[in-house]
Amino acid sequence: MSIRIAKSVFFHFNPKLSGIFIQIGLSACVLIGPFLYLYLKAYIKKETNNWILHIFPILAGIIILGVTYPYVEHKTIWSRYIVKGIYLQWLIYIVLSLKFVKPIFKRFFKKTEKISSIDNWLTSIYTGTAIICVSYIIGTYTSSIVGALSFSFVLYLIVLLFIFRNKKNTSFFEEKERYRNREINNKTVKQVTKRISVVKDKKLYLNPNLTIMNVAKELDITQHTLSQILNNNFGKSFSLFINELRIEEAKELLTLQNQYTIEAIGYESGFNSKSTFFTVFKKITGYTPSEYQKLQKK
Repeated sequence: MSIRIAKSVFFHFNPKLSGIFIQIGLSACVLIGPFLYLYLKAYIKKETNNWILHIFPILAGIIILGVTYPYVEHKTIWSRYIVKGIYLQWLIYIVLSLKFVKPIFKRFFKKTEKISSIDNWLTSIYTGTAIICVSYIIGTYTSSIVGALSFSFVLYLIVLLFIFRNKKNTSFFEEKERYRNREINNKTVKQVTKRISVVKDKKLYLNPNLTIMNVAKELDITQHTLSQILNNNFGKSFSLFINELRIEEAKELLTLQNQYTIEAIGYESGFNSKSTFFTVFKKITGYTPSEYQKLQKK
């Protein structure tokens, strides 16, 4: 991407720039999409297999095209077909990469989900690359400098994002590395998965001040181990895991004929505020507590 940006900047201020530099700059774009896809796949899926299939065929193809149709002698072919093909390929990879960050984007809209520094980083990389791709496509109809300016804007925006959001933890890459270097063996996973029902059996979730540390001590494991198993094997964060149990408790109380008000039911279920109870209940069930109660009485 930097090669492509350098080409745009030099060409903008020096229109007589040698055609070979323009060709190299444009050709570099064929690797942006595959690199984005492979980077996200390596981080989220922890898979690096088959990377050659995404790199060498594309690289070989652009080299063959470059030798067969040099930019200097075939500017029309490049502008009409090759460049459009490169941008289309880039856009296709952005669409393919969406599956890796889609779960993170969903968590951004859930107040009950915690967004980690790594999640912020990966979504920033994806969104930034997508914006730059669209800018270059638009730039073909306006000016080549549009893509370069968008790149600068996105780059500084991402940098500022992490300066302000990670002042207390600048080493956010270490978060992922610590996670990666502590693989949990299958025996431990099975034991914890089996014993985690103690949270429901003992109704630990009714404690409004319950923390991941409390549950980890109950299971005699570390907080990190509990968090990783919940994420990898249950597909949810600790807060969502506990809130789902609280909502099940609330649903039972709402179904029974009793003297509790809806607000009191929220407190009885383990929530420490009325607003949190209403927000989480609606998020998980799709209904407000009162709507759910009326449906049960029909």
